[in-house]
Amino acid sequence: MIIMELNEFVAHFAEQFEETDASVFTPETKYHDLEEWSSLIGLSIIAMVDDEYDVLIKGNDVKNSVTIEDLFNIVKERV
Repeated sequence: MIIMELNEFVAHFAEQFEETDASVFTPETKYHDLEEWSSLIGLSIIAMVDDEYDVLIKGNDVKNSVTIEDLFNIVKERV
């Protein structure tokens, strides 16, 4: 059983970005608004969730979430 930790999830999320400083990322970050955001990073997020949490999320989960915490809550429900 993997225990979901929001701050850890935010840190893993931030690792998918190469140019955006980690300090920008909080649970309330609206990640679609980040300059570096792209569909490729979205795919990286899906892969990270699968690797770190053994949870499958879809592109629509990433697309329909507004904040990192929104996505965290979806992943947490499926753990």
